[in-house]
Amino acid sequence: MEDITSLQNQRVKDAAKLRERRERRKQGQVLIDGGREVRRAIEAGVDLAEVFLCESLCRSSDCRWVLERLATLPVRQSRVTPAVFEKMVFGERAEGILAIAKTPERSLADIQLPANPLVAVLEGVEKPGNIGAVLRSADAAGVSALIIADGGTDLFNPNTIRASLGAVFTVPVGTAPATAVRDWLVAQRISVFVARVDAKTNYADVDLSRPAAIVLGSESEGLTQLWSGPSVSPIRLPMRGDVDSLNVSAAAAVLFYEALRQRDKPAGRK
Repeated sequence: MEDITSLQNQRVKDAAKLRERRERRKQGQVLIDGGREVRRAIEAGVDLAEVFLCESLCRSSDCRWVLERLATLPVRQSRVTPAVFEKMVFGERAEGILAIAKTPERSLADIQLPANPLVAVLEGVEKPGNIGAVLRSADAAGVSALIIADGGTDLFNPNTIRASLGAVFTVPVGTAPATAVRDWLVAQRISVFVARVDAKTNYADVDLSRPAAIVLGSESEGLTQLWSGPSVSPIRLPMRGDVDSLNVSAAAAVLFYEALRQRDKPAGRK
């Protein structure tokens, strides 16, 4: 453990740069900010390179758990002042712990599905906060995997990590071109349900208790024509007001929990 008090320290500068996508690509590293998020990264086996601690801010139970676990890990650790920590931290929530990690590799080949999987697919969703919120719901509802198809942001954007509360490390995730994702779902023999505002079938009237994929697009563009044809089943969420669509994370939560309801119901009950 060493002490860093200077805002001009090069390691501090390099860490602060990781808030930018270009620097994350250049350094091959990501910024993990917050006790709960760092804890979940450690539990998921993410390769930490360095941890910065501001002890006066490190008060949560998750932060204390991380401090105890770090004593057993070969990770470089530095104590920093509140001013130095503020320079590196992402957003306004300062929990006194920030980690630098090697960017995890996530592809379709890495995903191991259970016997009766529920897969979520997001096509063309660019806002990292929305991806993080969908991951949070996916974790809560027991979704088997989440795949980003033709995504416009990197999966480990600090805002995605923060919005997911670290679920980006615990939910099996992958990124791939949309065509590869569809081919993969076919190869896995998973029924594909696509959320479209013009679909005729209500989401509660389809069988999500069997191997299924729920595909959602961006709010502005929706899904591309790739997700059409006889091999997919369009479904809709009823809209009773003036707006014609929900935020993608809200729609995802409704659909995930409908699948959970169907999968949890006692045999013989509708």
